[in-house]
Amino acid sequence: MNIVLIGPAYPWRGGIAHSTALLARHLAHHHTVRVITFKRLYPEILFPGTSQKETASTAPPVSAEQLIDSLNPLTWIRTARMLAETGPDLVLFKYWHPFFAPCYAAIASYIRRRARARILFLCDNILPHEPFPCGRPLTRIAFRHGHAFLVLSETVRQELLELFPRARHRLVPHPIYELFAGAMTKQRARRRLGIKESRVLLFFGLIRPYKGLDILIRALPLIRSLSVRLLIVGEFYDRESRYRELLRASGCEEAVTIVPSYIPAEDVGLYFSACDAVVLPYRSATQSGIVQIAYRFDKPVITTNVGGLAEAVLHGSTGYVVPPEQPGELAEAILEFYRKKKEAGFVKNIRREKKRFSWGRLVHAVEELASP
Repeated sequence: MNIVLIGPAYPWRGGIAHSTALLARHLAHHHTVRVITFKRLYPEILFPGTSQKETASTAPPVSAEQLIDSLNPLTWIRTARMLAETGPDLVLFKYWHPFFAPCYAAIASYIRRRARARILFLCDNILPHEPFPCGRPLTRIAFRHGHAFLVLSETVRQELLELFPRARHRLVPHPIYELFAGAMTKQRARRRLGIKESRVLLFFGLIRPYKGLDILIRALPLIRSLSVRLLIVGEFYDRESRYRELLRASGCEEAVTIVPSYIPAEDVGLYFSACDAVVLPYRSATQSGIVQIAYRFDKPVITTNVGGLAEAVLHGSTGYVVPPEQPGELAEAILEFYRKKKEAGFVKNIRREKKRFSWGRLVHAVEELASP
């Protein structure tokens, strides 16, 4: 097939751009793939971070054409016209936020009228984690032009079917983020980070209210007996001073290392290699790519039972799943993990379990849905 993949890609940063690169690479094993990305992604006024661009010294393995301005409809039409003239068999949109729905709708609508291409939406999210004006109607506008949909968790599937009960779709778990290299021994990683403690937990990723970092901080006094070092690694999209105030109030400030910045792909392995387990105390979620990064480095995950997280983390086998908004339950899971020496068994199970998070499964689903 001749496939056009539309979504964030290098030089844009973040998990969705990384997954675009990996999907393009795996599709290209059997198909011709053209990646179209944005000249402008988010307008600066809507972006809470320091930069939208990747800072890694090496680019992910994908060549993408920057053709689309998210705010300029003329670029949408030019892109759609160009694609319709080339006659692809499949146009695959990476969908994660209704801000991009008008753009995607314009391109998909034009192609459906002027070409025979199948239109497929690969949905990381249907609706955003934070409130967004007119999220549902905007998503409906885009999705009405799709022939089929790929979703990455049961939560996302339910959201899709609420909007389009008869949507043709497949659910495939989010594949492993095999893009990240840099695995090393714990001892080496901890030496590089200056960590002396024998127990290390990791909270990784952009820090936003729905990710529940404050809940993890409230759990810290309850695990003080472990002498554990918590690494908080990620750029703050929420008020950083709020979390530092919570740490001071907890009395555990000295046991926490904060790295308040976006981590380029080449350095991700350092932080995951240093930890014993990854903690995701989310208040809400669809799924989280952090689980797939953790599994890439064979790290157990302690998470909350929200969204698709419990689909990826098997309680008592590859980690623990606890109720959300419960610092005490979270602390008990961490205590049990260490006191019952669960790490080795969990790692063994992860190495077996992560085979189901393959890119081959996703590629097969794309091929299946590309057929009328």
